[in-house]
Amino acid sequence: MNIPLLLLALATFATGTAENIVIGILPDVASGLGVSIGLAGQLTSVFSVTFALTAPAALLLTARLERKTLLLLALVLFIASNVLAAASPNYGVLVAARIGMAAASATACLVATMLATEIVPAESRGRAIGLIFMGISASLVLGVPAGMLLSGTFGWRSVFTGLALFAVCVLFACQWFVPGAGRSKPPRGRSYAGHLRSFSCVCAQLVSVLMIGGHFSLFAYLAPYLAEIVGMHGDEVVTAFFAFGIAGVCGGYLGGRLSDAVAPRLAIRLTPFGYVIALVAIPFVSDTRPLFIAVMMLWGCISWMISPVVQSFLIRQSPETAEAGVGLNLSAMHVGVGLGTGVGGVLVEAASPSVLPAAAALLAGLAVIAAFAATWRASVPNEANRHAAP
Repeated sequence: MNIPLLLLALATFATGTAENIVIGILPDVASGLGVSIGLAGQLTSVFSVTFALTAPAALLLTARLERKTLLLLALVLFIASNVLAAASPNYGVLVAARIGMAAASATACLVATMLATEIVPAESRGRAIGLIFMGISASLVLGVPAGMLLSGTFGWRSVFTGLALFAVCVLFACQWFVPGAGRSKPPRGRSYAGHLRSFSCVCAQLVSVLMIGGHFSLFAYLAPYLAEIVGMHGDEVVTAFFAFGIAGVCGGYLGGRLSDAVAPRLAIRLTPFGYVIALVAIPFVSDTRPLFIAVMMLWGCISWMISPVVQSFLIRQSPETAEAGVGLNLSAMHVGVGLGTGVGGVLVEAASPSVLPAAAALLAGLAVIAAFAATWRASVPNEANRHAAP
């Protein structure tokens, strides 16, 4: 077992849990701070927008600081931010803590990925990166339900205390066992500009923004939706989140398999189309518990397929700007999270959680249009490059 690689995955697990943890404890946070559900939901928006803005800056920092040092500094900031969140006397302080968590998370995820590729042989780099991102997806399976159980037993502040303690353990373990590494080369501005000049690539990035935006307009408020619309309470809600997380982890794997099995241009069309169908079905099965769980897991599975699908398309479509494209896609995904939680929060305040699946389906429908726009002119070159690409 590669202990340093496992520790890097644990670092991304901790920071990934911080991103999504508020979703599972949303009612507790809202009542504890005396704010509305919609306003509490914006804590996820704040995290995601900060993450999206910090990721490019973190890439620049890796050119100036040794990677392991930067990872340790990010974990220190993460710990301090969670301590601040646990002690926050009001909503404004918690927002500031979420900004610190997000900046630390963006840096830790980026640096962990880079370190992972350096501490394994060249032929194992793909699997190493996969393990790092499994740490992120596993935060949904284990982190969010565990946070819900902690909140139910000790209160919502204990969740942030627990994250801080866990990160302290990871920090000391990384200090001892993760080897040092060099610095990155500064990113080239021309590769970013070239990527953004490509109509197909920009439309593909929009697929991520819109599909993930649709996802989080419902997922960010899933706890109140389960309680008010489906009628789930207590352990039933925790079980539902656990089932959703398992489906999400499977989705990340299946998205990669789909991109390998069919042309990337076909995969990027099929994924948002299937997603729209799942979202449209949700209101019709909300009164039937087994059918709802099945459709919810289908929704969760497809939602995690989009990242490998879009990134595979970007790499095939524009190999010369692939590195910039994948980096920008990381920001695009978090812009989508901010968009979705913002839209969902407004709708929850103005109406009720019952309207969220329709809003999510509308955004996903726009993602379908963006997917067809991305592949309209790209279809022939993409097919030619499918077998030519290494």
